[in-house]
Amino acid sequence: MAPVSKPTEKKPRDPASRAAELRELLERANRAYYADASPIMPDAEFDRLLAELAQIEAEHPELGDPDSPTRRVGGGLINGFVAKPHATPMLSIDNTYSEADLRAWHARVVRAAAEGPDGARRKGAAPPLFAPEGGAALPVLFADAKIDGVAVSIRYERGRLVQALTRGDGVTGDDITENARTVRSIPVKLGDGGVKAPEVLEIRGEIYMPLAEFERINAERDEAELEAFMNPRNATAGTLKQLDPKVVAQRRLSFVAHGRGEVSEGFADSHSALLERLRAMGVPVSPALALSADIDVVVRAIETFAAARHSKPYATDGVVVRVDSWDLQRTLGFTSKSPRWAIAYKYPAERKTTVLLRVEEQVGKTGKITPRAVMEPVILAGTKVRHASLHNYGQVRKKDIRPGDTIEVEKAGEIIPYVVGVIAEKRPKGARRVEPPAQCPMCKGPVEIEPPEADPQQGGDPELETGRRCVNPECPAQIRERLIWFAGRKQMDIDGLGEKTIDQIRESGAIPLGSFADVFRLRDRRAALLGLERMGEKSVDNLLEGVERAKGRSLARVLGSLGIRHVGSSNAKLLAKRFRTLHDLLAASEEDLNAIEGFGPIRAHTVHEYLHSKTGRHTFQELLASGLKLENPDYRERTVRTDSLFAGKKIVLTGSLQSFERQDLAEVLESLGAKVTGSVSKNTDLVIAGESAGSKLTKAEELGIEVWDEERLLAELPPEHRRAPGAR
Repeated sequence: MAPVSKPTEKKPRDPASRAAELRELLERANRAYYADASPIMPDAEFDRLLAELAQIEAEHPELGDPDSPTRRVGGGLINGFVAKPHATPMLSIDNTYSEADLRAWHARVVRAAAEGPDGARRKGAAPPLFAPEGGAALPVLFADAKIDGVAVSIRYERGRLVQALTRGDGVTGDDITENARTVRSIPVKLGDGGVKAPEVLEIRGEIYMPLAEFERINAERDEAELEAFMNPRNATAGTLKQLDPKVVAQRRLSFVAHGRGEVSEGFADSHSALLERLRAMGVPVSPALALSADIDVVVRAIETFAAARHSKPYATDGVVVRVDSWDLQRTLGFTSKSPRWAIAYKYPAERKTTVLLRVEEQVGKTGKITPRAVMEPVILAGTKVRHASLHNYGQVRKKDIRPGDTIEVEKAGEIIPYVVGVIAEKRPKGARRVEPPAQCPMCKGPVEIEPPEADPQQGGDPELETGRRCVNPECPAQIRERLIWFAGRKQMDIDGLGEKTIDQIRESGAIPLGSFADVFRLRDRRAALLGLERMGEKSVDNLLEGVERAKGRSLARVLGSLGIRHVGSSNAKLLAKRFRTLHDLLAASEEDLNAIEGFGPIRAHTVHEYLHSKTGRHTFQELLASGLKLENPDYRERTVRTDSLFAGKKIVLTGSLQSFERQDLAEVLESLGAKVTGSVSKNTDLVIAGESAGSKLTKAEELGIEVWDEERLLAELPPEHRRAPGAR
């Protein structure tokens, strides 16, 4: 531990001077501990000085400072989390699980580095590259650990923390500023360190729960007979959504910076330079595992870290590799979801063996009956696992899984446990096969078996079912799951109406809660809600305020919340873009839905069937009667040309295009009078095929349908719609 000059033994009589001295010393101690990994005082001494400062501030309120270290313990309760826009999109990074894919990504980066933003090969000036002696110019790569936490964006203005947002959907995130202030490794004021803070600096990084803290908290929860957290990432996410910042402070989260959002001009010109400056200002940064233009060096670093990562104080499941130069990052650009200049290499999941005790049956919001393994507990990827997914009864039969078997279990993405297979030689005598339920295990209603995959080349087995569903719309298990989904944060986002509250209301028998409309009738049941256990006035008022706010959700948000098969948030947005109002959507034919790029005949049929069913019609009528606005800001007005080459043609898109996202191209073609459909038939006029085109291209060739590649498409499009390859 580095030495530190002790504070004056005798407390100064001037409280203002002593408070200033203590604040400066405590901030230095925070920086030394988190940013420099070189503590300057024991924890007990830090706590003693912090308590002294808190006492001075309590006795002299006029000395209060919003950036004081005492604020790290959390203030009063907050009312909720407000979604706010990111200054620049906060996108996720594409994953890869093989060295070959990593090298293929690198080859694409090298190719793009040799070409300008316009797609033409550079002439004259060299790109911003590093040239190894005797070799060709290659981009410098920065590789660092992929810490498994919650991605956040911390905004500083003139060196002071003003806002902290979660990633959210990448465009907007939840404002968690008050909770972020309690994380001691996040500076509330940026230090000097020889680097002047820019006017605006958005630091992107990961808030995570150290493994030691995760184990401590779970031990405390076990003593209190509370359910343990499943893994550090989920524990971190739940902690950051606490309405009491004091709870957040008690869980001792940490932060590490690994990127940027909005940054004032001139602060840095590369990723490594950014991290160097951040560290100088007291921000913990993700250290480089490799900084090299040689992809072999990066691969060796990934291999070396594979073993070392298990000794780290945090959970990590891979390594992020990115182009170091910001100029080259700008040249490479983004897809609709991810930057082209970065990729995450994910390590294979850890696999363990255990014994299957029994198979339980779960009924989901769409009636799907899913088998779940109950196992002897096993530690997997750092957490204790008792349950694992078995997907469907076709997979149970294929793997011949039986109670009593010794099974192999791993975590998909080191998060979701699932059964890989059975160790047959360890099977006990008399182990019986698992029989799929002939009726719903919850309501005893009829079950519908989904047809097997008919094409073995597509990974299916013509003899194995892919699922079974309870078809009773009044099944209590379905109703419960639909309500939980409907009220969830990514759906209607109704604060206070979580799983436990829904169960409590339904089990009381005093308050009807069997439909979506019943949620909005809760406002008339305030007195009955107050009569429930643990439902005080504040809790009930917060719940009813959340219900009232939900009435203003958009049409897309509502559609994605109803549990309609094949309609999650993405497909709900596609529907909302196409139809101006709910009335227009309900009036749409099955062919109209099939024409939406990405739908196809099966999805279109299922959605159309629901919209025109008695249940679907009744649901929308009740929601409208409950006061939902169902407005549609996602709708895109289309002006259609009738004089273009594409007018009147039925077109199918397949494969990956360099110039367009497929949905964007579909909208362009429809504005030119075409009808874009999801499947190839004898009525199709044209197929546009990009890279990795699959069965649609094969079928088009079999039917003799005209096929264009991307070059032909760009040549035929009107000039205002043409784009250079790679310009998405």
